[in-house]
Amino acid sequence: MQTKLLEAATSHAADRRRHQRVEVNLLGRFMLPNYEEYPCQVIDMSPGGAALISPVTGNVGDRVVAYVDHIGRIEGSISRHISGGFAMDIRASPHKRDKLASKLTYLANKDLLDLPEDRRHERKVVHNPYSRLKTDDGREYECTVMDISLSGAAVRTNVRPAEGSVVTLGNMRARVVRHLEDGIALEFTILQTDESLASFTA
Repeated sequence: MQTKLLEAATSHAADRRRHQRVEVNLLGRFMLPNYEEYPCQVIDMSPGGAALISPVTGNVGDRVVAYVDHIGRIEGSISRHISGGFAMDIRASPHKRDKLASKLTYLANKDLLDLPEDRRHERKVVHNPYSRLKTDDGREYECTVMDISLSGAAVRTNVRPAEGSVVTLGNMRARVVRHLEDGIALEFTILQTDESLASFTA
């Protein structure tokens, strides 16, 4: 029995060494076993784990399902408490870990490469521009989509949420990246697909 425990601990330690943590600043939400949803901020992450700042810390061993901007859905369990939050192990298939590693590599290097957020993907012709914009406080406003791509959109609206704030365009979560003369520029928190943009471009 002791041999099996030692092998498991050694394997876990090796797994942690394989996954280099990347410092990030990503907003998200997570659920604990009580199915309540709480806001969080991910401050570092690897394909095998993440550190979250949150007003609720849960218990070590609790199952966690989180939805993180730019990353998507992750799940695992609380491994330990940290100052102001907790660290979690991420349970994922090898394929999903590879995808997560690619996303983290991009996030770690995008500022160094100075990639313009609104030029990574081709802009699409908008045929149905009218939509609704929901701010994080639950208020909804009519808006007009001026252009859109898989990674973001330019929206004409009278409301000007602060840069960095999270909004919902239709049913797509996004972050306000800058103010325009007559609206705002948005970056989607998760890369969209042609199908998810069909209501605007079809």
